[in-house]
Amino acid sequence: MKTILLIEDDAVVRENTAELLELANYKVLTAAHGKIGVNIAKTQLPDLIICDIMMPELNGYGVLQILSKEKATQQIPFIFLSAKTEHKDVRKGMNMGADDYITKPFDESELFSAIESRLAKVAILNENIHTSNKKEQIVANEGELKTIEHLKNYFINNAEEHTLFAGEVIYHQGDNSNYIYLINKGIVKTYKIDEQGKELITELLKEGDFFGFTSFSLNIPHQEFAAAIEDTSTLRLSNNHLKTILNNNHDLTLELFDYLSDNVYEIKEHLLEMAYSSVRKKTASTILQFSEKIKKTPNICVQILRSDLASIAGIATETFIRTLSDFKKEGLIDVDGRNIKILNIEKLKRIN
Repeated sequence: MKTILLIEDDAVVRENTAELLELANYKVLTAAHGKIGVNIAKTQLPDLIICDIMMPELNGYGVLQILSKEKATQQIPFIFLSAKTEHKDVRKGMNMGADDYITKPFDESELFSAIESRLAKVAILNENIHTSNKKEQIVANEGELKTIEHLKNYFINNAEEHTLFAGEVIYHQGDNSNYIYLINKGIVKTYKIDEQGKELITELLKEGDFFGFTSFSLNIPHQEFAAAIEDTSTLRLSNNHLKTILNNNHDLTLELFDYLSDNVYEIKEHLLEMAYSSVRKKTASTILQFSEKIKKTPNICVQILRSDLASIAGIATETFIRTLSDFKKEGLIDVDGRNIKILNIEKLKRIN
């Protein structure tokens, strides 16, 4: 509830106006003349002041002059309410710093319009100050980022969080690449769809992995899809925000370059394996890769759709399932529905 200080020497006008304001859900403080009004303003710091001009003890001009010199009260919106309607009187009040001038007798709507517009202006100014301070704080924080771990902590403290269900798409191929993502919890796959509608998984990502990079200088859309494999939480930061961070932190830029280079190397190795390895090797490597990505120990089940695993391996789903059956017969894994339990990790690693 906003507080309004009404300074008015006419008791009838004061009481009637105060009643109107209270009915409009404002808290009202009243003063019978300027000196009382100044004391109340300094001690109570109302959200807005409505003040008559012609008053005993201290007139409205004097009230405004005193309050405009006090740091605590100089920003409080000040509206003159007076029967003095000559142009010179209005100009004098506005030149002294009043925010508005309402003449008696006044219309209800005119009074409330003046109050609401002045309170809205203050709210906007305060919001802009808050935003400016927040940006300054962000810049200060950004100046302390040197490593990938620092960047991850920054995402945790400042980025926008999104929760996704298993199978939910994070972005589509062709979408604008406005954000960089960090996986807070869960697993994400990136993939492309070929002309026959077949899904080809390009990368598996786990908690603590970044994704969504395209270009910081060019407006390049996403070249692939990204979706949650299981219930997932992501943190996202705009490209422009991250670009500012990197501009202010050269050590971090170099670390991020190394991070992305390692990812490219892993993807190239995976593509070579898909192209030249045997079906058995591809199947074994895919199970191990997924197990490693989700940080599962060998005696814990891996849960993922067979079609997803086959897509990662680059082989037909039917072929992948047949190979899983072979591995089960050989005692390398155990299969129960979507669950794959690794029984002999060393033998899986040695498959050619």
